[in-house]
Amino acid sequence: MHLEKIETFVVANPPPRQGGRYFIFVRLTTACGVTGVGEIYNATFGPELCAAMACDAFERHFAGSDPHSIETLWRKTYGAGYTMRPDVTVMGVLSGLEMACWDIIGKAAGQPVYQLLGGKVHHRLRSYTYLYPAKGDVYPDPGQPNVYNDPDIAAVAAVAAVEQGFTAVKFDPAGPYSIYDGHQPRLEDLDRSEQFCKRIREAVGNQADLLLGTHGQFTVSGARRMARRLECYDPLWFEEPVPPENPTDMASVARYTSIPVATGERLCTKHEFARVLEAGAASILQMNLGRVGGILEAKKIASMAETRSAQIAPHLYCGPVVAAANIQIATCSPNFLILESIGRFDGPFMDFLKTDISWEGGYVIPPVEPGLGVELNDKAIAANPYTGSELHLTLVPEPVLP
Repeated sequence: MHLEKIETFVVANPPPRQGGRYFIFVRLTTACGVTGVGEIYNATFGPELCAAMACDAFERHFAGSDPHSIETLWRKTYGAGYTMRPDVTVMGVLSGLEMACWDIIGKAAGQPVYQLLGGKVHHRLRSYTYLYPAKGDVYPDPGQPNVYNDPDIAAVAAVAAVEQGFTAVKFDPAGPYSIYDGHQPRLEDLDRSEQFCKRIREAVGNQADLLLGTHGQFTVSGARRMARRLECYDPLWFEEPVPPENPTDMASVARYTSIPVATGERLCTKHEFARVLEAGAASILQMNLGRVGGILEAKKIASMAETRSAQIAPHLYCGPVVAAANIQIATCSPNFLILESIGRFDGPFMDFLKTDISWEGGYVIPPVEPGLGVELNDKAIAANPYTGSELHLTLVPEPVLP
């Protein structure tokens, strides 16, 4: 068995665009006709360029190789051009290609990927969702009251999520985040965040955990001020309280507060996560399998986390193929905590797959189909080309001032 062909797909995420503006999928085919799908989570360059990078990497390192040779293929790509470091763009491309190889390996073996990585530990996977607007608009008018800026509206959305079966909800009311962060939280950001926690806790009681999302906005002292306001509402985590590049700073926040610190969506490879664990910066690791280095790298990180009593909560703000990979790694990891989902995996987000993700009463049910358990829907992909110029996610280009 050897790899022969690559196809790439850049697709526009239909409204309400939950999961981002676009997705980058790859499909690899072997000479004997076995196909495997992957997804690249790369927001640093335009998606068409990222797709071209995937083709280049495939031709240089993967074409003609046995897809079972994960370690060799990984090291060839990681070390290309005298790199040998966690480059976010390289790792996004490598993640998508590696993921597709695992899909092929599973299909060839007739087994889900999780069975090849230690077997099923969890028969169902607790999941959480962001609180989204009831009308489905992910980007509502910021000048009008909405689920992102009004704690009472957010509380109503939290109750609706609990009624659907969710036992954890995530929200990020802490204000804008910019290319100049970290900054001190504004008083209005502190007040709004506290009111969100207060209103949602009053609304759902102990039926759901509260997950406070931030995006590396704050200085260490600013994050401490925020944590002090929120501790009495007992959030399950305080996500990425300071910028991700300095785990020592994040560790000083973790030591200060009783709220568990979570981080990892912007980190790549076992090396960056090792520094987080060594510093004691976080006890919940949120690797994104479309960026971290792929499925085997995520398994290694999960195993390292076990040695420090840390848990994993795979991150998902991208497409459904990464969602499928997250499910595989969560199923076989003893220290799995909770899985990010896009609602109940029942909206336009899923249009690009022929297969469903099974979600029942707040839990994802691991698939029994071989490989990742999903196949691309070529017709839906062809009908939704991405023609925009914006990146998948963006930061505010000006400093956040009081």
